[in-house]
Parts: sequence; structure tokens; C-alpha cells
Amino acid sequence: MNSLSVRALLVRGMLAGLAAGLLALVVAYVLGEPRVDAAIDFEDAHAHEHGEEVFSRTLQSTGGLATGVLVFGVAIGGIAALAFCVALGRIGRFGPRATAALVSLGALLTVYVVPFLKYPANPPSIGDPDTIGKRTALYFLMIALSVLLAVAAVILGKRLAPRLGNWNATVVASAAFLVAVGLAYAFLPAVNEVPKDFPATLLWRFRLAALAIQVTLWAGFGLVFGYLAERLLVPKAAAAEPRGTGVDSKAAAAH
Repeated sequence: MNSLSVRALLVRGMLAGLAAGLLALVVAYVLGEPRVDAAIDFEDAHAHEHGEEVFSRTLQSTGGLATGVLVFGVAIGGIAALAFCVALGRIGRFGPRATAALVSLGALLTVYVVPFLKYPANPPSIGDPDTIGKRTALYFLMIALSVLLAVAAVILGKRLAPRLGNWNATVVASAAFLVAVGLAYAFLPAVNEVPKDFPATLLWRFRLAALAIQVTLWAGFGLVFGYLAERLLVPKAAAAEPRGTGVDSKAAAAH
């Protein structure tokens, strides 16, 4: 793949990320913000001291939310497009749309779902401010481990495929990935700072909303980017016709 194609795919990936970000923004506003408001109300009712807000809640839930989600969508769109360039033709005989779908699914699982199961999302009223640095470091460490283990599993599967066949190699590589992730879960420290009196239903709904946002983001990206990549990489049937077809047909008609 030449540099012009990579550049074109990068631009399309960022545009697809922007489109997916718009979809995720709707989900975040409809499902996420009511849970955030409820968590803030809980914090206000139980906190003895209230810090001064730098930005109003209205600005946070509109302009701040839109900026964060859309910038994140464009960023992950560009990164995923580069991953697509690496994966295309190297993970099997898949076309652009199927490869985009696999990259999106793999990114959702490794970048979000695997870290989420160890360190799930919490509303803003949960967590000790003094441990935010530690919690952030552990979360990003889990993301890095998940991505590295997924890459290692893909490499393992490709090396085992000639001996075991594609299906068996995929099963073995997937099992190895799950075992390695399980060991990471066991050795990394747990974080549990949820107050005992925090409503369990609110916590559950907040985490489901966070998961729904990510699923919408990555599903939207996979669909939009797959379409754009196919338009770029797969030539149209008319353009693929051999030249001279029209001349041959005119000659046949003359006879």
C-alpha cells in the first residue's frame, strides 16, 4: 500500500471517527448524562464541603461533552485507520469492509471491554481524589497490556495456522489470550471505592450507558469507515472493464 493510499485512508478514518462520534454523542447525552446528574445529586447530598465549579454543569453536559466525544472519535478514527492499513491482507482474505469490522471489533474488545471488566467506569461521585493518579495509571496499564496481548495472540495464531489449521490455531490463540488476561486481572491490584450507600441500580445503569457509548462509537466507525475504504480501494466495475470492449462491440455490430 503506497503512501497516498495510507494518507487517504487516514483522512477517511478521521471522518468516520467524527461521524461515529456524533452517534456516540447522542447516546452519551440520552443515556449517560441523566446518570451523571443523579450521581452528582448523590454527592451533593452526602458531601460536607462543596468545591467551586470552574465550568457550569450545563456547559459540561453540552459543549464539554460534545468536544470530548468528537475529539476522541476523530483521534481513534485516525489510529484505527492506520491499524486497518496494517491489517488489510494480513489477517486473512477479507475485503475492506470485513477488515474494518474486524479492526473495530478488536479495538472495542482490547481497548475498552477487557480493561472495563477489570476497572469498570464509575460516576463522578465515586473515588477518592487522592487516588485518581493511581487509578488512571492502572487503567492505562490494563489497556496497554490488553493491546499487546491481543497482538501477541494474532501473531501466535498465524504461526500455528500452517500446523493446526486456521480454526484450531484461532482457538488456541484465543485461549492463550484469555489466560494471559486472567493472569493480568489476578496480579494487578483491585480498585473498589464505591460508597456502601451508593445506589446499586444507578451504578449499574451508568456502567451500561458507558458500554453503550463505546459500542456505538466502534460499531459506527466500522460501518462508515468500511464503506469509505471500499469506495477507495475497490475499483468500480466500469473502471475494471478491459479497454477496447466498446470497439469490439461496434465491430461485431457492423458485421
